[in-house]
Amino acid sequence: MSKEILEDAESNMKKTVEVVKKEFASMRAGRATPALLDKISVNYYGQPTPVNQLANITVPEARLLVIQPWDKNALREIEKAIMKSDLGITPTSDGTVIRLAIPQLTQERRADLVKVIKKKAEEGKVAVRNLRRDTNDHLKAQQKKGTISEDELKRNQDEVQKLTDRYIKEIDGILAAKEQEIMQV
Repeated sequence: MSKEILEDAESNMKKTVEVVKKEFASMRAGRATPALLDKISVNYYGQPTPVNQLANITVPEARLLVIQPWDKNALREIEKAIMKSDLGITPTSDGTVIRLAIPQLTQERRADLVKVIKKKAEEGKVAVRNLRRDTNDHLKAQQKKGTISEDELKRNQDEVQKLTDRYIKEIDGILAAKEQEIMQV
């Protein structure tokens, strides 16, 4: 029983790290990446649809995204969705493709982005710590029921702490890499 609790905790911690990675991927670092458009949904025939399901997104240059919709009728809606988004980039269209020129980040904007990613990383770490607490609570409940001994409880709690430390270190590594990417001029 305690093995399943530990496996469940590790699985949830992995998912938390994946969420942090996704959050970081969708943040602009002065370099073009299709992940910038992941959070943007387009009103396509009355349905909110992600841009990457409506168009081919390519990166021909380091600071340029090209969006080529499969349905030309969706071009205007994609443009509107990008304008409404918090990207802060104005799309240019020639009637068949949309080009997004990613502007160079100012030093002030870079510092703001670093603050934001640190906050997101801290939220990820808090989520991992909450998983540790919940897992330890489950283990203590198992010990109270008598399904695991006190020694097993201690061993399992040590294992949960090792998992927690490992995933928090992983989040710190992802944060350091993203911070370096943002601060790179």
